[in-house]
Amino acid sequence: MSTNTNTSTLNRHSRLEALGAHLPETVMTTRELTEGIAAVRDADLQRITGVAERRVYDPDPAAAENSFSMALSAARDCLDASRYEAADLDVVISASITRFTDGGRFTFEPSFASLLARELGARPAVQFDVSNACAGMMTGVYLLDRLIRSGAVRNGLVVSGEQATAVADTAAREVTDSYDPQFASLSVGDSAAAVVLDASTDEADRIHYVELMTCSEYSHLCMGMPSDRSQGIALYTDNKKMHNRDRLKLWPRFHRDLLAKQGREFADEEFDYVIQHQVGTRFIDYVNQTAEAEFGAPMPTSLAVVEQYGNTATTSHFLTLREHMRAGTARPGSRFLMVPAASGVVTGALSATITNMGV
Repeated sequence: MSTNTNTSTLNRHSRLEALGAHLPETVMTTRELTEGIAAVRDADLQRITGVAERRVYDPDPAAAENSFSMALSAARDCLDASRYEAADLDVVISASITRFTDGGRFTFEPSFASLLARELGARPAVQFDVSNACAGMMTGVYLLDRLIRSGAVRNGLVVSGEQATAVADTAAREVTDSYDPQFASLSVGDSAAAVVLDASTDEADRIHYVELMTCSEYSHLCMGMPSDRSQGIALYTDNKKMHNRDRLKLWPRFHRDLLAKQGREFADEEFDYVIQHQVGTRFIDYVNQTAEAEFGAPMPTSLAVVEQYGNTATTSHFLTLREHMRAGTARPGSRFLMVPAASGVVTGALSATITNMGV
């Protein structure tokens, strides 16, 4: 592990070196999830959220598919695309919200990061977990970026596995109408993602900045909760009536202030793509519309996979990036903007140019 801190952090940058993922084979459509549940069927969940289907972990104990095993699979997939071996890693950070292991056991200790490092063969690496709702992976990237820029480490892995559809199963049994606080749980899907960061030596592959902010005024809220019973799922339905719509202005105002300190405006960034948190199609569209009005500038092309995979929590930005890079629907050499939106409420921005990332 490098400990050289002589060079100013202003002259150092990190990059996204490789990206991997794991998607369960089982596909569940929204119709299958809501079949026989009148309260949900009448609300037309697919129309409201835009989620047509999602991946669901295999509950068979023999399959051993859970948060941990999916995270391990994603990490291995990422390392297969990386120039690094597991033993080369200086840091392993786990960011899972769900921490299910064999038999549906929810595990806090030992940390997922230590378990993953052991299985991967990265025992010498610094290992720790972070927990920041759906901004968990972004938080891990934020921390690793700072470690690399400071010269404390050379590289590292951020990984998360989300076995989230357990909450959808519960919601499907318990929701009474479309105003139920559990309604948004019906939009989730299972997945895992992992990313390797190392030092950038070329502007063609660079994290230009990653910044996060927690807004304590909204700490009692979930991004997918109803505003109140008269308005239903405010982030999905009639946005003109959303009395808490100011939540969705948090990111553009934060980002505008961040850029203003550098004497820049949003249009100056020349982003090619934006990836919002994959809450739902209406959420994504409305956030982009709100940002366009706030910035006074057109938004870049919006990338999404929410229709096929649902809201995959911490993994959503990196799963979206990986799927579009592999499909060729996002061009290498482009500048990407990732915008977290997490319960807490957490917002922020990650700006990166990506040219040679392994996928």
